[in-house]
Amino acid sequence: MADRLVCRECHRVQQSGEEEACVACGSSSLTEDWAGYVIISHPEDSEIAAEMQVEEPGKYALKVR
Repeated sequence: MADRLVCRECHRVQQSGEEEACVACGSSSLTEDWAGYVIISHPEDSEIAAEMQVEEPGKYALKVR
């Protein structure tokens, strides 16, 4: 089993076994099939956060399958 899971809805990265649902949006659609991630600390000042439509600081996957 992977040590990190990603939400298919908001792309938030979280530790596996942490929750059965996404800690950010509550979706139960988590996957181990993802690639790359970015850490966003100040989404209000980040062009990447704006492009990804991220409003909360955290780790986000770049590609989710």
